[in-house]
Amino acid sequence: MNLTLHADYSLRVLLYLAEHRDRPVSTREISEAYGISRHHLVRVVQTLHTHSFVTASAGRDGGLALARNPAEINIGQVIRKSEPGFRIVECFDLASNTCRIVSVCKLRGVLALALESFFQVLDAYTLADVVRMSAGQRLSDFLPLDAISSTG
Repeated sequence: MNLTLHADYSLRVLLYLAEHRDRPVSTREISEAYGISRHHLVRVVQTLHTHSFVTASAGRDGGLALARNPAEINIGQVIRKSEPGFRIVECFDLASNTCRIVSVCKLRGVLALALESFFQVLDAYTLADVVRMSAGQRLSDFLPLDAISSTG
């Protein structure tokens, strides 16, 4: 499974804004910091703004800022709002499915469970959790207790 660049950049923008909460940040600054297309970044910011993750203001003193406290921004929700869909395999979209074995195939259920588990992990974290993680720390140091018991 691969997240789209749109979802990846959405997370990057939020991380950048969380690290620079003391001032509005321009799309140009984020674009230069990450080496990504400013044009693409503008579309990402529109998505984040539409879903109330960021605020955007125009003018000389304008820029982007988080619309909420990082502890109130759930990583799973950001991914759900940033990705166009999670059609892991063709049969996840029954309207366009052409798979001839869908009525007897059990793989779809297994993949649906895997996707549910993926979001269960993402839903356990907020932007604040991710910002607090340093590069040298183990993810298990940040796992909620219920996640440790269900994965261990």
